[in-house]
Amino acid sequence: MPSRPDSVPCFSTARGSALKELLADWKLLLAVVGGGIAAILLIIYAFVRPTVNPEQEERKRRLHLNLIGRIAEGQVVELADHPAPVVEARWGLFGFRPRPLQDNGPRHLVSYSYTISGVTYHTAQDITGLESQVRLECLVAGQPASVKYDPSNPSDSILVADDWSGLR
Repeated sequence: MPSRPDSVPCFSTARGSALKELLADWKLLLAVVGGGIAAILLIIYAFVRPTVNPEQEERKRRLHLNLIGRIAEGQVVELADHPAPVVEARWGLFGFRPRPLQDNGPRHLVSYSYTISGVTYHTAQDITGLESQVRLECLVAGQPASVKYDPSNPSDSILVADDWSGLR
């Protein structure tokens, strides 16, 4: 059997010394482990983050404005019915994410305008789901209305809330 030349390194000791060097340098090891954890967390965030329900966010905004809002005089500009928005399916970690239940009926939008400190604001509110506060058959363009607005951001306003209506 031929003998092995001394110039050929033994791979098992080379691997062992490289591992020992890696474990000996704790700063490098900490950076590698921290990077791995950060990568795993980013993947989890990208695929598992909760979906935001826009209807819940809008309800929170209405409740907040109803509590802190100041009242200004405004005017209804238009009432329009729009088709329901299409919610597309999104991929999750294990396939499609569940979509929230939605009303597939038309959306009722009321456009209105109001003036604060000489600045006139034109905006609209989706009043779908608030029909108990609004009599749609009596709503006409030019009708006076009370508007609740955020004093720190006058462009943020509502015409109807869950327990308040500025429509007369």
